[in-house]
Amino acid sequence: MRSIGILLPLLLSLGTTASLAEDDPEHGRQLYATCAACHGAQAEGNRSLNAPRLSHLAPVYVVAQLQKFKAGARGGSSASESARQMAAIAGTVADDQAMYDIAAYIATIGGGASAKTLAGDQEEGARYYQQFCAACHGPAAQGNLALNSPRLAGADDWYIVAQLEAFRSGARGTDAQDRTGKQMRVMAGVLPDDDAVTAVATYIRSLAE
Repeated sequence: MRSIGILLPLLLSLGTTASLAEDDPEHGRQLYATCAACHGAQAEGNRSLNAPRLSHLAPVYVVAQLQKFKAGARGGSSASESARQMAAIAGTVADDQAMYDIAAYIATIGGGASAKTLAGDQEEGARYYQQFCAACHGPAAQGNLALNSPRLAGADDWYIVAQLEAFRSGARGTDAQDRTGKQMRVMAGVLPDDDAVTAVATYIRSLAE
């Protein structure tokens, strides 16, 4: 059962209200069949489709992103093709309860660490991460629901790079509705170059172990 005390600030920021209905993972499993085509049967992700791993994420974050895509706060005209595709898919999800059911099912999947695809400077990445990222995402990248900050440990390193680059370029985090995205755009902008982005992603990937 979801925590309303944690969810309320997040939902208010998205212009929604919290439902008290019990989430239904079995219904979510049925709905997830559409998602599996890109994100994989075990929510393991598929890099060739630019579809990230989902199984490490807290349900409330999965729901928050589905809501953003459906509302147009993510996946707008300046976004990547894969983000625009996600906006279209999220638009087919009937309502918030269906989103919670999907997220509840994903939470049952579990799974190990994602594959390494980068070889950045892990020590430099650790310095950047602890200085700029840990306050919100946690020293072990475990996330912080009270700050609407997702778990990063276990995420695909290539996807972390892609999203940091999207924030830095303005492809993500510029919509007026996306308050947390705007915050992330500022923080991503403090990384001086592509090598720093790769270093941070390499370090975060190491925390999954």
